Formats: sequence, C-alpha cells, structure tokens
Amino acid sequence: MKGKTLKTRLAVLVLAVIACVAGLPVPHASASPAVRYTNPIAERRADPHIVKHSDGFYYFTATVPEYDRIVLRRATTIQGLASAQETVIWRKHSSGEMAAHIWAPEIHFINGKWYVYFAAGRSDDIWRIRMYVLESSSANPLTGPWTERGRITTPWDTFSLDASTFVNNGVRYLTWAQQEPGISTNSNLYIARMGANPWTITGTVTRLTVPTLAWETRGFKVAEGPAVLQRNGKIFLTYSASATDANYCLGMLTASASADLLNAASWTKSSSPVFTTNAATGQYGPGHNSFTVSEDGQSDIMVYHDRNYRDINGDPLNDPNRRTRVQKVYYKADGTPDFGIPVPDGATPVRLKSYNSDRFVRHWEYRAKLEANVSPLADSQFKVVTGLAGSGTVSFESTNFPGYYLRHRNNELWVERTDGSTLFRNDASFSQRAGLASSSAVSFESLNFPGRYVRHSNGLLYLQAVTDAQGRADATFVLE
Repeated sequence: MKGKTLKTRLAVLVLAVIACVAGLPVPHASASPAVRYTNPIAERRADPHIVKHSDGFYYFTATVPEYDRIVLRRATTIQGLASAQETVIWRKHSSGEMAAHIWAPEIHFINGKWYVYFAAGRSDDIWRIRMYVLESSSANPLTGPWTERGRITTPWDTFSLDASTFVNNGVRYLTWAQQEPGISTNSNLYIARMGANPWTITGTVTRLTVPTLAWETRGFKVAEGPAVLQRNGKIFLTYSASATDANYCLGMLTASASADLLNAASWTKSSSPVFTTNAATGQYGPGHNSFTVSEDGQSDIMVYHDRNYRDINGDPLNDPNRRTRVQKVYYKADGTPDFGIPVPDGATPVRLKSYNSDRFVRHWEYRAKLEANVSPLADSQFKVVTGLAGSGTVSFESTNFPGYYLRHRNNELWVERTDGSTLFRNDASFSQRAGLASSSAVSFESLNFPGRYVRHSNGLLYLQAVTDAQGRADATFVLE
C-alpha cells in the first residue's frame, strides 16, 4: 500500500508540474484541505445562491420570506456573508407583472456584466409565475443600477421558475423548471442553449426529467431548482423534489461533459435522493441548492436551505424559517459527488485522512477504524469542538451520531455517547500537535495519558506511545 501511495503521490506531483508549465489547471488531489464554516450562514433566507467572483468577493442572494424584493450581500469569505450588510437591489412592481412571489434569485457574471435571474407572479394572478432577468454593468452589483431585461420566453406560456445558467465546452446553457401542457406534474426540468444575450434561449428545448419516483412526488410532483456542478469530466445537475416541507430533497442527473447535453438520453437520473432530511442532525427539507468554491479554490461547497424542525403549521411557503447553510462536497472513487447528510448546526465537520495511506478514520459498530471509500460518508465526518475536558484540547463529535465522541478505552479508539463523567471527558480530549511525521499535518496526544497518540495499526485505531518512524507516520493525519 505504501509503495503504491508513494507512486500515486509522485504521479500527481509530476502531473501538477507539467500542468503548471503548460498553463493548465492543476487537478484536485485525493484530499483537499478542511473547510471551516459555522451554520447557518443566514436565517430566513431560502433558495440561496453564492458565487465567487474574480474580484475576490463572494456574492450571495436568496429568497426573502416576504417575497417582495431581491437582496444581495458580498464578503471576501463565505462565513463573512453571515454578517455582511444586505442591500436591496430591486423591489417588486406595484401592479402587473413582477408584482408578487419574487422567488429564487441567482446572480451570474456574463460577458462583463452582472445578471440576476428570478421568478415572479402577477398582482392579479400571483401564481402566474414566470422567469425574468435583471442586468447591471456596475463593477459592484450592490451599487447598481439594474435594468429589467424582461421575461425569458419558452415554448409554453406556463408556470416556470428557477432559471440557472452554465457553460460547457464553450456553449452557454439555460436550465429551468416548468409545467408542460399535457404532463400532469407541477414542474419538470428543461435545458436549452442561450441565444445572443443572457435572457433568450435558442434552438431545441429538451425535457431532462419528469418527477415520477416516490421521493419526487411526495405532496406535489416536483422537479425544480436545477444547479450544475462540473467536475471529473462529468456534468452533475442537482434538483429539488417533492413538497417544500420535510419531504423536500435533492436528486441528481449526470451526463458526460463531452455528450450532447440537449439529448435527454445523455443524462442518467439517480434512483434515490442524494440529499435528504436527517432527524439525527436536526435538519429537515434540505433543497434548492447552488454550488460555489472554498476560499482556497480546492473544495466544492454546496449551498442550500433547510429548516431545523419538521412540523409546519399551514402552507410551508408561508413558513419563513428556511435557513441558508453550506458544507463541503466530497467525491467517491468513481468521481461522483457524495453530499453525505445535512450536517448539524454549528461548525462544519472534517475528515481525518491517514498520512501514509488513502484511508479515513470512520466508526463501524462504534469501533474506530481506517477505511477507503467510506459509505456512508457521515461515518467519517467529525465536528472538531473544544475539548470536553476544557480549553487547550479538542474533542471529535460524530456527525451522524451527535453526542457521540471519539474516545480511548483500554487503549482502543471508540465512538461512544458521552456519559458526562470526568473519565469520559478526559478520554475524549486530545491535544492537537504538529504532525509527528510532517509539520503540515496533525497528530493527537491523549490528555490523560501524555506521550500516547492516536495511531492506526492493521486498520484499527489505538492509543499508543510512538517510538519509531513507522509509528510517527501511523499517528499523523491530514484534516480534509
């Protein structure tokens, strides 16, 4: 394994050098640095869209619960958006078109100008939802001004919303949700090429998917909120399904980046939802997501909304408490994204990758072990919190079993529920040190057994003294 890992690292290094010399993008390594955010990013903000621009700012827009305006924030970090000043860049009309249900704005920078796509109803028919576009040539879109470029025209004058856009192989596409005459659903997903400007489409309109599966049709038959992630030679298009309560969830379509994206046969639908309610973490109805990148550019970040309770009084659309949240996207061995579960509120979790192998710390029947290609992903995600024994130490709380912590017992590492005892707090607290095998990585020394470190041996984790180079490598981890 070690020889293979060394060869792999050398191959990646050679490829990176070649890429840099040739001016090509450097491929993602098998592990990217951990990201640290605190959820939620914004209360009472649904359908969130965050984009990182070349000016060094993140721009954030979302649906407000009053459905009456479009707001925008910017900050140099994703976490900074939580406290950034919010600016109203546009308000609904007093009558006629664009006078009700201002929904799901997205901001994009296209050909040197800013564009906001959004949906809106009429004052005399609030459910006559259609798609519209705003344009601004200002370098800072918060300062405007904004010009209304009107409605996006599609083949049918029917309920339509959630316009989004992306470029693949030099071609710009629009994706959206719409109710098609003759199909008894609330909305399906569509794609078309964009025309001469970013508010028109041209040529063939392709229906990508119709909600027919059980998880797409709970409450309503819905496929909406398309969002595109481009990675590993694939186009991953996530979408939201079912009613906007705890049933709301994400599905995914996948196509090769070299395929004809206007051919519906190029796309494969996930048979199960890829992101859904998780009662253990207290997250309900996750959906209507977008994607951005971490500050260092090395991790894809999923942005989405959910609620922190299941039961809703009345129409979910009248419940204002959807919150904007973020978490890192991980990838399976085959290159497809693994979104895991909606993580608990608070600090986003990390994974502990072995320094000298391609395996991760995970729990299996509560025993801590090392494994590659962990499934479910959340078994290998831990929230790093202030040590249960006090400041100056850290503890690792399980993501999918909140209240359970990594602790040593009889010199073995287990994931167990805290019993509140002094012994447990000490067993679950570690001093984070510079990696024993590399100062760019980390090692964890026991609080109550100084000189003993968390290390792996034969695929399991132990607490042991480290006396040689092999032990130092086995006791060193990379936070991903």
